[in-house]
Amino acid sequence: MVVAAVGECAYRRRAAAVTEADRSDGGAGGSEVNRSHAGAGGNEADRADRRAVAMQLRRAPRAMTGVASRCTCGLPQVVVTRPRLADGSPFPTLYYLTCPRLASAIGTLESSGLMREMTARLATDDALRARYEAAAADYVDRRNAYEVLTGVPAQGGMPTRVKCLHVMVAHSLAVGPGVNPFGDEALALLPDWAGRGACVEPDPSPAA
Repeated sequence: MVVAAVGECAYRRRAAAVTEADRSDGGAGGSEVNRSHAGAGGNEADRADRRAVAMQLRRAPRAMTGVASRCTCGLPQVVVTRPRLADGSPFPTLYYLTCPRLASAIGTLESSGLMREMTARLATDDALRARYEAAAADYVDRRNAYEVLTGVPAQGGMPTRVKCLHVMVAHSLAVGPGVNPFGDEALALLPDWAGRGACVEPDPSPAA
């Protein structure tokens, strides 16, 4: 079975399209409003949301069913995706991060070696390992509410390693703090990605 998973490369290719002028150079820690979430299933995505996400991703969103977290500017920054694409292919990444500025900032953290440090801590910190295992279970349980993908684990390396901080941060933004320890840690290290305003400017259109 071929599973369409989101890896580091997919996010890094998209983040590379963000120009240096577009990147925020603010201090550590995005605002609390940036981190606001809409609950497990998110809020229903309307036409304007889908258009904004298409601009953020530079392609039409796939299997998008809702908005899990919004930026201070009001645009989606994490969306909820169904566990299968329109053609029936499994797509196990429940929470998909869409904001290119945020993706770029997370990519910088990944390049710093932070993921190796986080993974190493799992071998020596029993409490942290237990929390991370619980985060993996939370991720799968929320995905199972849409459809069970038999034998498909949580994404981003959960629960045994950290291989994609984008997945960790998306999980934390979607469900709120206290669930994914590494997503929470990464968020605390990020600059204010919304400090320069909206990452895209969707054209106005009639309400959905």
